Amino acid sequence: MIVRIMGEGQVTLAESRLAELNKLDEELLAEMENGDGPGFRATLHALLAKVHDLGEPLPDDSLEPSDLILPSPDATLEEVRELLSDDGLIPGP
Repeated sequence: MIVRIMGEGQVTLAESRLAELNKLDEELLAEMENGDGPGFRATLHALLAKVHDLGEPLPDDSLEPSDLILPSPDATLEEVRELLSDDGLIPGP
């Protein structure tokens, strides 16, 4: 699957890796609901770092349709709220 990180580019990520990202996604959602700004920021950075660790970057000149769009590392709580679905940022169980 192709994951776009806004402002950074795209990475390919095996769908089987989504389960590893869901824990961080659940933490991020809880921090947003509680208004925990510092926790939100730390978890967002951890989530994006995990995507980078598990995925392979696409070349900068490649533009593939994205299956998943994640916010930039400097996104605000309000900006991330706009991207959320009922499942959070990462689809899954």
